Amino acid sequence: MINEKQIIAKVIQNVINHEIESENIIALLEKPKHAHLGDMAFPCFTLSKIFRKAPDQIASEIASQLDDQLIQQTQAVGGYVNIFLNKEIITKNVIETIIKEQTTYGDQISTNESITIDFSSPNIAKPFSMGHLRSTVIGNALANISKKNGYEVIKINHLGDWGTQFGKLIVAYKLWGDPTRIELSPVKELLKIYVKFHEEAELDDKLNDEARAAFKRLEQGDEEALQLWQWFREASLKEFQKVYDLIGISFDSNAGEAFYNDKMENIVEELKEKQLLVESKGALVVELENMPPSLIMKKDGTTLYVTRDLAAAIYRHETYGSTKSFYVVGNEQSLHFTQLFLVLQKMGHEWANGLQHIPFGMMLKNGKKMSTRKGKIVLLEEVLVEAIDVAKKNIEEKNPSIANKEEIAKMIGIGAVVFNDLKNDRMHDIDFSLEDMLNFEGETGPYVQYTHARISSLLKKGGFCHKENIELNGLNEKAWSTIVTLKDFPTIIVKSFENADPSQIAKYCLELSHQFNKYYANTKIIDESPAQNAKLALASCVAIVLGEGLRILGIKAPNEM
Repeated sequence: MINEKQIIAKVIQNVINHEIESENIIALLEKPKHAHLGDMAFPCFTLSKIFRKAPDQIASEIASQLDDQLIQQTQAVGGYVNIFLNKEIITKNVIETIIKEQTTYGDQISTNESITIDFSSPNIAKPFSMGHLRSTVIGNALANISKKNGYEVIKINHLGDWGTQFGKLIVAYKLWGDPTRIELSPVKELLKIYVKFHEEAELDDKLNDEARAAFKRLEQGDEEALQLWQWFREASLKEFQKVYDLIGISFDSNAGEAFYNDKMENIVEELKEKQLLVESKGALVVELENMPPSLIMKKDGTTLYVTRDLAAAIYRHETYGSTKSFYVVGNEQSLHFTQLFLVLQKMGHEWANGLQHIPFGMMLKNGKKMSTRKGKIVLLEEVLVEAIDVAKKNIEEKNPSIANKEEIAKMIGIGAVVFNDLKNDRMHDIDFSLEDMLNFEGETGPYVQYTHARISSLLKKGGFCHKENIELNGLNEKAWSTIVTLKDFPTIIVKSFENADPSQIAKYCLELSHQFNKYYANTKIIDESPAQNAKLALASCVAIVLGEGLRILGIKAPNEM
């Protein structure tokens, strides 16, 4: 694939007599906001001090001297050199590269490094709600993006399978639990008694004391408490797996909080040896600059989340040799992760510089945070099933004779829910709206899927066969915006990793779909003309890239809809 930025930067460097390094010129090159201003623009303002001339004059001089087969035309406008690329060369290069590389188009060179990605991480004995959707789909997309960028990826589901909530559940189960009902519908029944516990505890605080005592028995290895905990955990995992199977997500590790119970003592000892622990009101803390201290051990000798996360970080580094780690957790945990990373650095673990918290906004309901304690949640599985049902009804209305209705409805329904989340900047809160989520028109996953399906139908109808060295002379000016968008895909892959931002891929898929559909609306592709194969080659490239973009987001691309 031609790297036009490198080539153009070299040409500019030769004109200005090597006054600026090629890498610096590449950094300055911009993409104009409007197509009529060219495909690339070079600002000349930084050259004013070097040449002691006005930017306009410098731009005019550079524009008049740029000469390369890749450059079709130049313009000097307001201190910028606007560069129009040779459409024929770029078009041939882009289409031939994509047809040759297929789904590996955009793959970056292997880094020979591994990255752990901690995401989803629902709490045992609580339902898989819409509140868990964001971490799950953002984390899965980041795993695919990381792999596309040359990393070996280890996907970790750090289950919330330990903590004081289990004391509450044990007490609630003994008071109100019905074993038969729990066996039939474990998570729903456990949620019911968990909510009841909090309602009753507001009236009788003694219940909280009983819960703390029950959790202490669990920590001390009480057989009855451990059996209940194990039962709650296994039942929950089966329920969670239904959701993961629907979305098509798998993990390399389901080691949750309980896995690190026997590893925290070593952390406390290491902190003591390195003289980092300080006593504060009977508790042990690590003091940090310009922020609250990190609480490692309570007055009663119990450890906290940060102690467990320290053990997890060290275990993962030692086990997987990861050089980077993403923690895909809501932005309300930002202080926790800042403290965690700083404590690891104070412990002397240089690899902690590669740890990164990937925060995201909340899933709100009527503008308010969903609360498991108060029972104000929307179950993710129910939303996914309803999305599939709506997709099925649409298929029955618009294309009743289509084969594999069930499978296609699943692709569309799941795709609608996942894309609706990922198209948003991850830092923005999202107000839950089933209507918006199941809207299959506009800037949605089904719109991108439909574009892919439409192209698949065109290719089948036109009998297109993938091959290199296709005659491309038949493509006209109308195809250029689609070509330029296709050309940008590898850059988007890199940027989406650098910014840990799957929305860049989602927005790119929407833009590519929009550009191709605009081209399709103004160009008859199957017309038995000599240019038909070139037009089908372009369409094929769009389908390849859309399919790969959707795959990265964790969405399937149907060949018919």
